[in-house]
Amino acid sequence: MPKVPSPATSTPAALPASYEAGLQELEQLVAELESGQLPLDQLLGSYQRGAALLAFCRDKLQAVEDQIMVLDAGSLKVWAPE
Repeated sequence: MPKVPSPATSTPAALPASYEAGLQELEQLVAELESGQLPLDQLLGSYQRGAALLAFCRDKLQAVEDQIMVLDAGSLKVWAPE
């Protein structure tokens, strides 16, 4: 009996190098998803990539907020526009 090749396992794409790159990719991905033009078999993968990018961006923002809190002696100051 011939051996059936196993389905290719997709490796997750590497995370972006910066917050800005992640945000740009996420915005592009959201536009593609909202367009309704993606084939059905790509929707799940695109959604999963979007979730990973969203988590990446949130983590980056949290890290910056944590650093600001340290610099401001543990408390964030309320920003008031001039």
